Amino acid sequence: MTDPRLVTWAQTLCHYSLELSPGQQLLVRTDEPAIPLAKEVYRTALRAGAHPHVQVLIDGLDEIFLSEAADEQLDWVSPIRKFEYETVDALCAIIAPTNTAALAGVDPARQSRAQKANSIVRRSLFARTAENKADWVLTLYPTPAAAQNAGLSLPAYEEFLFSAMFLDRDDPAAAWRVFSQQQQRYVDYLNGVDTLRFVARDTDITMRVAGRTWMNSDGHKNFPSGEVFTGPIEDSVNGHVRFSFPAAHLGHEADDIRLTFEHGRVTDFDAAGGKEFLAAMLETDAGARTLGECAVGNNYGVQRFTRNTLYDEKIGGTFHLALGNAYPETGGVNQSALHWDMVCDMRPEAGGGAIYADGVLIHENGQWKI
Repeated sequence: MTDPRLVTWAQTLCHYSLELSPGQQLLVRTDEPAIPLAKEVYRTALRAGAHPHVQVLIDGLDEIFLSEAADEQLDWVSPIRKFEYETVDALCAIIAPTNTAALAGVDPARQSRAQKANSIVRRSLFARTAENKADWVLTLYPTPAAAQNAGLSLPAYEEFLFSAMFLDRDDPAAAWRVFSQQQQRYVDYLNGVDTLRFVARDTDITMRVAGRTWMNSDGHKNFPSGEVFTGPIEDSVNGHVRFSFPAAHLGHEADDIRLTFEHGRVTDFDAAGGKEFLAAMLETDAGARTLGECAVGNNYGVQRFTRNTLYDEKIGGTFHLALGNAYPETGGVNQSALHWDMVCDMRPEAGGGAIYADGVLIHENGQWKI
């Protein structure tokens, strides 16, 4: 028997997030545990007149590859995957981790090398998306491993996810459209701003965003979503920031990260845990020490840290910064194989915080003032 929640989820992904139309080629890439959702996406896409193709990613292959591959294999880019990302009209990626620490024992330098080689594939999709020639959406399927990371039972975690995705509403797509309208007010305001200053516990950092485009992330790329973001002017970032939550990337985690920026580049860094991994990621390539994104989280249905960036960066009352690659649709030009989001909490229970736009207080203690 099909879970009706999966049907609603699939319909929202296909009709709202991707807005599939007849004749479009859809690539569905899914981890094994999420096959039930992938089937419903496949069914919904067929009924929409699209041409779906499903790839099931076998658990454990990444660990084998990163442990066994020679250097030339780490540098190799699959022409098949390259063709797919340069050809498909839409990509639906479904993450469903079975072991969130599976890659914790892998050499970060090898991970970084493989990621750098394959970044050209991802960038081709992002570039096509910026030109409205392709679309993509990323979503997370509940698994015991992800629930454990969040400190929840699997049923409680499922309810948390469905609520954050508005799948517990009578019409999830309509709810997302209302949410989008609310966020658009912030986007319209920020598109007229020159300089931003973020202040929080052990944090005081400024950056210029004049001429950059703010994006309304409203469930069309990340699902769920709930953030507004842009790419700051690359050499304008100055100050220091202390991130409130552990930041996970490639199966590793760094805790209590502190970064200092001068003229747009990280000049000093520290972490209470995972400092060696942080150092390795900063050496990924020339763009890894530069910010590719600044954003404000607005999904107040997400109020707890879950150790999953897709959700944690959306927590209402937070801001996040991403080291590395910028999204071209924002006007950001920084290029890197790295894109690592790190979250800073501005809510009162975390010590509070503020955002100033051209000297005007626009966000205080986790709430917008505009």
